[in-house]
Amino acid sequence: MLPDTITLAIDEANTDSTTDHDLARAIESANKSTYWDEDHTVAARNEMSVFRTFPKTSGNFYGSLKTSVKFTKDIAVDGVDGSTLKVPLIGEASFSMPVGTTEEEATLLRQSLIAMLDRDDVMDLLHGQGMI
Repeated sequence: MLPDTITLAIDEANTDSTTDHDLARAIESANKSTYWDEDHTVAARNEMSVFRTFPKTSGNFYGSLKTSVKFTKDIAVDGVDGSTLKVPLIGEASFSMPVGTTEEEATLLRQSLIAMLDRDDVMDLLHGQGMI
């Protein structure tokens, strides 16, 4: 089981200076746990959820463990009519690990994802302008 509190060192301004965020487990079910950041409220979410789906054997294949992490933070944006809207800002990462994946293979996949997410020149174009 994951710990009840997870501390993330987040480089909030992308300046190589991190701030610790303590996320505390708030909701738990069989295949999902939701953690709330310190400033989370019912009216303004700031949360991280982790999910899992266990492998299902298909023929000769043992299947894949599927896991994901999702961050959700409610933010304010301008509406078309000039009003202010509260909408969710969402970031997700998901994995599909075939049964038998080595620790080295899983680490390389995770580190590759981290490296891509840390490429400002690529990510700014992707999520800022929708370029692919």
